[in-house]
Amino acid sequence: MNLRIVPVLAIASFLTACPSPPPKQQAGGTDAEGRAAGRAPALTVKGSDTMVILSQRVAELYMAKNPGKTVQVTGGGSGTGIAALINGTTSIANASRPMKASEKAQVLQRRGAPATEYPVALDGLAVYVHESSPVQALSVQQIAAIYKTEITNWKEVGGPDARIVIYGRENNSGTYSYFKEVVLEEEDFAPETQTLPGTAAVVNAVSKDRNSIGYGGIAYGSGIRAIAVKKDADAPAVLPTQENVVAGTYPLSRYLLMYTAGEAAGDAKAFLDFTLSDEGQKVAETVGYYPLPKKEAGTAPAIPSEDAAAGE
Repeated sequence: MNLRIVPVLAIASFLTACPSPPPKQQAGGTDAEGRAAGRAPALTVKGSDTMVILSQRVAELYMAKNPGKTVQVTGGGSGTGIAALINGTTSIANASRPMKASEKAQVLQRRGAPATEYPVALDGLAVYVHESSPVQALSVQQIAAIYKTEITNWKEVGGPDARIVIYGRENNSGTYSYFKEVVLEEEDFAPETQTLPGTAAVVNAVSKDRNSIGYGGIAYGSGIRAIAVKKDADAPAVLPTQENVVAGTYPLSRYLLMYTAGEAAGDAKAFLDFTLSDEGQKVAETVGYYPLPKKEAGTAPAIPSEDAAAGE
């Protein structure tokens, strides 16, 4: 697993030339939103199920402070949100993994503007076990072996003599893509993996099954426990705490991202600015994610992000 260091506030734009692009569209609105008489169109935020809880809470506070503004937040997975951005049916796409080069190319072709990336929070992708499990730590390699059913019994990794029940996410999920790339190194999940539509569903399943394991965002935690993860067999076991995620010592650290077509403008910019404000970052912390580190001495600090290679 290779993590690259990038500036927190860096904005990645795909600048590949496209023959005869259509007219540039402003990120603050989409063709599909429409304009009802006397009523401003809603700002739409769609995508990552991991980020729904964060975006909904930010939207509630934003609308309370801006009467007359409407923000509609829906999930469906990172892939669903990115597809909606490509098609012009959402203003902002939430994603828990970086966009693929092919997706950025489609945004440029269909929307006439490059996809623009905004890191909005930090997450330590957590590996969950039941709260009663004696297993305290696993290496990335052990986790991969479990999800490929090379390890099938908890006693092989210091647990009870019981078959391991594995839960995961559906393949339109950014969390699924991240886990497959970083943990499985692009190998397939075992057919025994029970796929569920959201992190909350994975947590619920693991909380009811003493012999299960799952993965998802750190903000979900009732009835389960996030184990410490070792980068390799000889590395120290590290919990997904804020300090460890920001420092990059937790092996499964990642950004939570928002994307617009072109630089955010209008209502989209106002909402993103609020998300990145002290109030918005406090919401990230309140719901269980981690706020972005603030600038120090005029320089954006560096934190880890997964390698946003072309194919995912």
